[in-house]
Amino acid sequence: MSSHSVQLSAQAKSSLPTHVAVIMDGNGRWAKERNLPRVEGHRNGAESVRAVVRAAGEFGIKYLTLYAFSMENWSRPKEEVDTLMKYLDRYLRNEVGELQKNNVRLEVIGQIYRLPEFVQEQLKKTITALQKNNGLTLVLALSYGGRTEIVETIRKIAAKVKLGKLDPEEINEQTVTQHLYTKGIPDPDLLIRTSGEMRVSNFLLWQISYAELVVTPTLWPDFRRTQFIEALEEYARRHRRFGTV
Repeated sequence: MSSHSVQLSAQAKSSLPTHVAVIMDGNGRWAKERNLPRVEGHRNGAESVRAVVRAAGEFGIKYLTLYAFSMENWSRPKEEVDTLMKYLDRYLRNEVGELQKNNVRLEVIGQIYRLPEFVQEQLKKTITALQKNNGLTLVLALSYGGRTEIVETIRKIAAKVKLGKLDPEEINEQTVTQHLYTKGIPDPDLLIRTSGEMRVSNFLLWQISYAELVVTPTLWPDFRRTQFIEALEEYARRHRRFGTV
């Protein structure tokens, strides 16, 4: 049975999330189980990115945020970090045609200035090339940490207070939301985590307050269209109450 024969149910189609966020976990474990170098896990993980981006666009999901590289990832062996950066550069370069064809826009969140120069350059080019598209917005979280984002947000707000542009009494949730990296992007409705780990790993801490969490044991390199559909079906079965009855 090909993955394409698996279709979304009518129920899932009628209650699609606007914004899906994904913690792509398990590349290293996938490689280890196959006695392959870790980079092979990342290479196959890139195929999963392609499959999920394509499916999200096809289903009419508006935003897809992928946790591509965390602040914590900087502490990995230099060789692995360098390889990840090369893969990222290659993805941004090679996928432009595919993303263009699928009407995908690209945005990035995180401390982008910490990325190597060549990656920053390619990011700018790819974002510019896709900026007129109005289908799926793909958000890559790169050199991203949720607490760092909140700290930077507090700094921005504090600077405005110091300049007298903002009264501390007037600071509310919306003020915070408007100063986050994700300004203008709705909060995720669904957060998917692969590889069975039960934690949010410093990802979109402010934004996921009311997100439905779906944790799958599938390792990221094995997570494709079928698994994405399963997560959307699970989401559709839940009744979202936002703290009310």
